[in-house]
Amino acid sequence: MTRASETQDGSVTVSKDGLPDWLAPVVRVVETVEPVQLSRFLPPEDGAGRQSAVLILFGEGERGPELLLMERASSLRSHAGQPSFPGGALDPEDGDPQADGPLRAALREAEEETGLDPGGVQLFGVLPKLYIPVSGFVVSPVLGWWREPSPVDVVDPNETARVFTVPVADLTNPDNRATTVHPSGHRGPAFLVESALVWGFTAGIIDRLLHFSGWEQPWDRGKQVPLDWRS
Repeated sequence: MTRASETQDGSVTVSKDGLPDWLAPVVRVVETVEPVQLSRFLPPEDGAGRQSAVLILFGEGERGPELLLMERASSLRSHAGQPSFPGGALDPEDGDPQADGPLRAALREAEEETGLDPGGVQLFGVLPKLYIPVSGFVVSPVLGWWREPSPVDVVDPNETARVFTVPVADLTNPDNRATTVHPSGHRGPAFLVESALVWGFTAGIIDRLLHFSGWEQPWDRGKQVPLDWRS
């Protein structure tokens, strides 16, 4: 079967054709946003860092537009128990990190972690590469439209605690927003949704997408959530 984002010759495609109208603001963000508008942490100029990718998958649920997230297992050495987008490091078989390697990696990791059928996903853009200093990952945020939704759930309990979707309406609700304060002093946006605290890299991406798409609502940045020192 030819995947929605894969052509007959095996190359992975990015297409904006046929997307729902409500995704138009997100498409504009992909087309116009600059790296420094997304994060102050950008890839090292010397090319250091491990190439990786995440899948930012927009679907349409009972309450309208939603995002697919997962919660990492509490037993993991890094980012334990933290909600995140599906994703991970590129494998050699994913191909060129500067070409369609991140696209393949995002789909592959999402399938491995959530059981998602990549055949129902239409990739429509890639945000500028960002950097996670604590782990040394250079991350390509790959955006997709869940054109044909498929069942998702935990594939490996040792890696993932749960898989869930979050309505965009909950992410934009000012009552669900806060600022996290890390013991190091670092502050960042956070979302209290689906019995989870979404913070760190994932929350930063969501925050910027909401802001630049025009979906953001005014919220109380003085509402703080302290993070445990182990986070």
